[in-house]
Amino acid sequence: MGRTINATARALAALSVVLCVLTGAQAALAAPQHERIIQMSAELVKNMGTQNDAEAMAQTVRNAKAVAIFPRTIRAGLGIGGMHGEGVVLVRNANGGWNGPSFASLVGGSFGLQIGVQEVGMVLVVVNDAGLQAFTGGQSFKLGADVGIAAGPVGRDLEAATDSRADASIYSYSMSRGLFAGISLSGSTINVNGDANLAHYGRATDAKTALASPATSSEVRQLTNELDKLIRLAGTN
Repeated sequence: MGRTINATARALAALSVVLCVLTGAQAALAAPQHERIIQMSAELVKNMGTQNDAEAMAQTVRNAKAVAIFPRTIRAGLGIGGMHGEGVVLVRNANGGWNGPSFASLVGGSFGLQIGVQEVGMVLVVVNDAGLQAFTGGQSFKLGADVGIAAGPVGRDLEAATDSRADASIYSYSMSRGLFAGISLSGSTINVNGDANLAHYGRATDAKTALASPATSSEVRQLTNELDKLIRLAGTN
């Protein structure tokens, strides 16, 4: 009985830690700060583009159907883990430009031997129509279940074929530092952030509508400029 009570207490403590961190992250990136999400996303893309192994990522983005950027995703756990982040989605249009934005949230949980807090910046690159449909077809979807996801190729690994990428509709790239050795997004859920879309467009706007129009607003231009710089990097290698 004592062991059961102690185990329950540890689990409740772990959940308290996770909820505190996730609540703080959500408050920091609330809907009125949607412009900050775009700014942080632009900074993340810029920083990722300066890495020595960014060539394959740049080429993947050049051929992308869309990108979803979560500049500050918090992952925390003490045996029981949780993850939360706010991000922005852009679609590559037929002219090679960008449509959008639409805003999204990423929520996940995990179990296992985990301890610590990690802040992760992530870029999800949508590589086929199935992945694009996931972001435009409804209010939410689950990574790894509704749509396949795999770690994106890095360095000069773009042409390397692996079983894990064979059926993937989304490639993930991340920059992080913290106590976790790695990160898995399989099982996480991506939801449309209707509050942030409302704040950006001034009216209720679903993802399909938001991602059908060219990204011409001054707020999003800094992000599309950084994505275009990344794509040009692919063209020089």
